[in-house]
Amino acid sequence: MTFKLPKKEGFAHKVYAELLKVPKGKVTTYKALAQAVGTKAYRAIGQVMNKNPYAPDVPCHRVISSDRTLSGFASGSANKLKLLRLEGIELIDEKTRNNKSTNSQKQSKNNLRVEEKYIIRKL
Repeated sequence: MTFKLPKKEGFAHKVYAELLKVPKGKVTTYKALAQAVGTKAYRAIGQVMNKNPYAPDVPCHRVISSDRTLSGFASGSANKLKLLRLEGIELIDEKTRNNKSTNSQKQSKNNLRVEEKYIIRKL
């Protein structure tokens, strides 16, 4: 079943409508979302994600920073990481990239980057 946004207007509604275009197994950036709604206010996009009343139907966990880091998440970065991994998104630890370790205990969330192949940079 596809989620239908309530009929509303305004900035947040436009952002949520654009975010619904990002399929499971892909992510986009705050910058790409901002450009899709015609603004350069990337931080405002983050605030809209933080106040998302439709989560997880409007998947704010699929929005990352342009540098491919996870950035913030209202319910914590560990939950964002978990949701992305459940959707098949692979992350790499930049500091231990050459060390093929997949032990999440050894990974620092600050070093984790989403692999480029999962990112939609233009909506």
